[in-house]
Amino acid sequence: MSHPLAHKIAVLVFIENDGGEHLLLLRAKPPNLGSWSPIGGKLETATGESPFECAARETREETGLIVTPADLHLFAMIAEKAYEGDAHWLLFLFKCRRPIPALPPAMHEGRFGFFPRPAIDALPLPETDRAALWPIYDRYHGRFVALRADCEPGKPLRLELEQITPAPPETDRIPLESPRAE
Repeated sequence: MSHPLAHKIAVLVFIENDGGEHLLLLRAKPPNLGSWSPIGGKLETATGESPFECAARETREETGLIVTPADLHLFAMIAEKAYEGDAHWLLFLFKCRRPIPALPPAMHEGRFGFFPRPAIDALPLPETDRAALWPIYDRYHGRFVALRADCEPGKPLRLELEQITPAPPETDRIPLESPRAE
């Protein structure tokens, strides 16, 4: 890379309805324009906001669902290097323990939909969500995992597992290399 990239800190919140369907946002603006994604947003670092506070705030702002940090389970931290060649991201992934009762109305960032987990794989998703985020959710949403992802454009997506709590049996590991879609 020829120039330094900014580092951004954000959260993603995985919310389900009472039927176990996932709430996703069809993004109407970058990043991930035109793709379905969990809700989330950037930490307000100037105010000293924590990732838990950010997740609760973003959930309220984007969906109207009022949650507290106690309603959230931090299941992953992912350091993404050179995401879309634009910035490095430090992402905190949360599972919301409180179901959302109804589909939120559309907003400036996009429109919402509920999807059963198997249907998500057929949706337009960001490449890193398909290759890493959803497999991480599937395997670790009840625990905690820390990873780093090399997302540098033009190179294969490479994941490195840094920590799992509690430590998994050997059969519960994600692959460390994920091929990029051509």
